Amino acid sequence: MLVDARGLRFEVREGGPADGEPVLLLHGFPQHSGEWDQVVPELHAAGLRTYALDQRGYSPGARPADVSAYRIEECVADVCAVLDALGLDSAHLVGHDWGAIVAWHLAARHPQRVRTLTAVSVPHPEAVGQALRDDVGQKLKSWYITLFRRAGLAEKVLLSFDAAALRLMFTGLPAEQAAPYIDAMRAPGALTAGLNWYRAITPATYGDVGPVTVPTTYVWSTRDAALGGTAAHACAHYVTGDYRFVELPGVSHWIPDEAPAPLAAAIRDRVTG
Repeated sequence: MLVDARGLRFEVREGGPADGEPVLLLHGFPQHSGEWDQVVPELHAAGLRTYALDQRGYSPGARPADVSAYRIEECVADVCAVLDALGLDSAHLVGHDWGAIVAWHLAARHPQRVRTLTAVSVPHPEAVGQALRDDVGQKLKSWYITLFRRAGLAEKVLLSFDAAALRLMFTGLPAEQAAPYIDAMRAPGALTAGLNWYRAITPATYGDVGPVTVPTTYVWSTRDAALGGTAAHACAHYVTGDYRFVELPGVSHWIPDEAPAPLAAAIRDRVTG
């Protein structure tokens, strides 16, 4: 369905029992709401109502040109406005990758809108920021951010030679699973819009976010090429609500695609218990 919010038009995939507890799912880069396709059937079977949002830059009707339009504050405001448009005072929030960063900020700054939080792959932003400052391993894992912030160059590198570099990002997934994401990034303006999230990073992105007080589960995988153990294990220090850490051994960064069943179980357990 299409949802109008803040002068933009967002695409949302809805499903599950109409009277189920609402779960809002936020994707990351370079994906879209389809990354939840293998997760939501199990959530529906548990009686949950799901809304998978194509975020700012990914919904064609919500693709502003200015880099500043992709600052984290704007992305958080989008989610609040979409909740309003759906008639929801609050929802259970699930976010992967950049979706997790949005979810952490929303849970910290607007806890009344978040019933529970399940963050996937990316820990609390302050844990990430600390690791980026102090941990050599995390600095090496995050080298790609410097490239992604280079307008024009990043697009050329990622899409050249039949998007070979973009395909390489999806190491850990079969080619047929990665193909829909790569195809979507080939659409005019889509890749630039996704990269603008990186280009809009400010000190506030990983700065003074504040503690999260809502019940929270953080899911991390040991073969994540982007997020290391230093930040992952520090995440607990930034949550004052009930906290659970779920580690998935041998799984890559693409948890919703590669390990949908254990992820769905972690979400279901957080929502229902």
